Amino acid sequence: MDPVLQPGDIFLTRGRGFVSRAIRFFTRHIGESRTKVNHVGLVVQGGSLREAVVVEALRTVQRHRLVDEYGGERDEVAIYRPVRLNVQQLHLVVTVANGYVGRRYGYGKIALHVLDWALQGAYVFRRLGNMDDYPICSWLVARAYGAVSVHFGVAPGAATPDDIWDYVSRHPEEFVRVRGLERVQVEPVRAAA
Repeated sequence: MDPVLQPGDIFLTRGRGFVSRAIRFFTRHIGESRTKVNHVGLVVQGGSLREAVVVEALRTVQRHRLVDEYGGERDEVAIYRPVRLNVQQLHLVVTVANGYVGRRYGYGKIALHVLDWALQGAYVFRRLGNMDDYPICSWLVARAYGAVSVHFGVAPGAATPDDIWDYVSRHPEEFVRVRGLERVQVEPVRAAA
């Protein structure tokens, strides 16, 4: 049975393509375990996997149904839910995320991430770049959660999908796993008889 997603749930994905593999490579530090995910976003309207609406940074920050981007045989998707936030805090997280819809993707931030990776993850170039008008996926989620003082163990501007994965998967007192990292298989809608 598919889980029912709730506003504020975090979804993390693992893609199979070259860019996905490159992101996982450049967010791993020496001595760290292999990076599991390369993308992250937020559920902003609850429902089943077929119905839930998400906000994520793609070419622009977009709002759409989760299944429209991740249904079928493409990426694997995991979902984590915050357990310590109240309704007002979750509403603020969703409101902040929705506020970025339509903004262009921060491709320059990716270059800054690579430069910081060369410094073993030091938060130098990303901090100096100050490109807050151009979100990337992890920055969007970290900023939305930063509004309620959840920081995933790093500064919001320094967060990577791997940082968010590490935090939510290692802090079960704050986040519970709703769905493991697997492909989204959605049953076709059956016509009424």
